[in-house]
Amino acid sequence: MLARSVSLWCILILLMAGCQASPQSQSSQVDQTPNLPPTFAVSAVRTISPTAAVPATQTPVPTASSTPATLLPRPIATGSPTPLACLAQGGRFEQGSLRDPRLKLPLEYSIYLPPCYDQTPSARYPLLILIHGMNYNHDQWDRLGADEAANRLIASGEAPPFLILLPRDRSWAQPSEDPFGAVLVEKLIPHIDENYRTRAERAGRAIGGLSRGAGWAVHLGLSHWELFGAIGGHSLPIFWEDTGKVRGWLDVISPEHLPRIYLDIGDKDRPAILESARWFENLLTEKGIPHEWYLFPGYHEEAYWSAHVEQYLRWYSLAWRTTP
Repeated sequence: MLARSVSLWCILILLMAGCQASPQSQSSQVDQTPNLPPTFAVSAVRTISPTAAVPATQTPVPTASSTPATLLPRPIATGSPTPLACLAQGGRFEQGSLRDPRLKLPLEYSIYLPPCYDQTPSARYPLLILIHGMNYNHDQWDRLGADEAANRLIASGEAPPFLILLPRDRSWAQPSEDPFGAVLVEKLIPHIDENYRTRAERAGRAIGGLSRGAGWAVHLGLSHWELFGAIGGHSLPIFWEDTGKVRGWLDVISPEHLPRIYLDIGDKDRPAILESARWFENLLTEKGIPHEWYLFPGYHEEAYWSAHVEQYLRWYSLAWRTTP
């Protein structure tokens, strides 16, 4: 046990000190996330109650489950009115910030407004919150192509128009020492609902993130389950202080209120992060909680996330295609 603990602390120290980019992309900046849980046994990869809309060109790694991930056909809009000319113009980003005494600096954010937002003043839109990784800021999802992917899906009718909120987390501490999460839930979401035409309800709101941002998505999505209908964890390390809380959070959510959950990670991700993501997936499986889990080829780097951005947005928006 002592040797195991020493080994874990060595991994944590190395990660906190930084590491090199993967052999595939030495030039890519790598997200360095020290918020890792204790070591847990690695289990088989599996998908529970799969409903993912995965592009045919991206095939999940075969799993140990007898129920493989379902590849859904690309949705086709039927009975839709003639597309507005503004669809071809794409969406746009607006920048904003708000102050809170708990934060030393204003909480900055970008928000993507979908095509035709200005031309349809009576329409209300679902809100997707995407949180960046450690050592990056709120422009990361923009650089990864989230807005371009949203433009394509919305213009083709494969996804309904929706807003994307990109908040900036300036601290790399655990949630108990970083007020970012509390300010996001208590101040930023109400601010966005007040100033933009959102569907201010759980069914119209989803939260996701990559790396440290994925840790935030799970932390906020489970501890404030009443706010979010879906949670996405991309290359997920659970915050180490959350490892003793996650089971309790899941226990208090009634089956009919469980959020949709999507998890994915590269098969060559850093071992401690891969182990953390697998631990959380094992817990969901143990408790019989429906979720989707994909192990794709790739590293803990922007090239991996960029390659899957459109797939992520398809999944987040899937429920919104069928919900009024």
